[in-house]
Amino acid sequence: MSTLAAPVADAAAPAAADRPLYGGPRLQPAHFEPARVPVEVARYGTDPHTLPVGSPGKVGVLELEFALRGAGDAQRTELVRHFQKSPLQIMRPLYYNPARPDMPYTYLMTTGGGILHNDRHRTDLVFGAGTSAHLTTQAHTKVYRMASGYATSLVHLDIAEGAYVEYLPDPLIPYTDARFYQRTAVTLHPKSTLILGETIYAGRLSRGERHAYAALASDLEIRHPRPEGTPVAFDRVRLVPRGGRVAGPGVLGGRDIVSSLYVLTPLVPAREVADALHAVVERTLAAVPDPAARAGVSVLPHDAGAWLRHVGDDTVTSTAVATAAAAAMHELITGRPAPVIRK
Repeated sequence: MSTLAAPVADAAAPAAADRPLYGGPRLQPAHFEPARVPVEVARYGTDPHTLPVGSPGKVGVLELEFALRGAGDAQRTELVRHFQKSPLQIMRPLYYNPARPDMPYTYLMTTGGGILHNDRHRTDLVFGAGTSAHLTTQAHTKVYRMASGYATSLVHLDIAEGAYVEYLPDPLIPYTDARFYQRTAVTLHPKSTLILGETIYAGRLSRGERHAYAALASDLEIRHPRPEGTPVAFDRVRLVPRGGRVAGPGVLGGRDIVSSLYVLTPLVPAREVADALHAVVERTLAAVPDPAARAGVSVLPHDAGAWLRHVGDDTVTSTAVATAAAAAMHELITGRPAPVIRK
């Protein structure tokens, strides 16, 4: 009678729990997957017959840290830590503002040209004490058609005391059947300044595509670091079109574009910020009219700053409003004119 001997484990081989994780901790779901995805997007799940989450090129990671370097008149903000994993990457920071030669302008880019099904992107931006920086995207963010699954993007901003940060990405364009969730989480020191913008189009408007995406959700959370992450501002967006429309005056009211600008600063009284935003919107809409345009400005809780929301149908008007408002806030807070952003 013969027996089969049990296989002998290789004593030199590490146990599974001790083996290094493939790609390191940045490529583990705990790092790039949102803790919670709104049901409007999550219900689409994933399809095993398509390229799954975690496949090569499906997870993009970008980490940037800025700090002050130099002394006296030579002091400026520099990029001191940089990690990128395709499809997320950056151009070298540029110093082209003659009024602020200490302030880098950094372009966030994606090598894939847009966001596809099951993509998972995570961006972490750290701004040290006293830094000044402007970040924008290379172009509009395109969320492509999805036959299955959904895509997500996590953006974290950590802004230390005395920092001045402008985070102004170009508009987001969801294509037909796109399913996308974006969460932007900001930890903002009470003595720091943040100008943050967001614009969403209804689709490829030049092709007559309006609100043909399946679901679009975004969360913006701004908190002070202490105590216990004190909330400053929350904004929740849930867009699920029906018959090519997202109705309701509290949402889009049938418009094609929604744009927001959040200005948080201890350097200028909140009411003065709100009045300046209101004035620049009135001037811009008078010069570049859009009959469908509507705009409102409110002071944020605890006088932390103010925010602007604009809806309309014309991309030229929307761009003019967003650009003029951000430039006016730059000049109001820094006392210097804003440069023309090169794109």
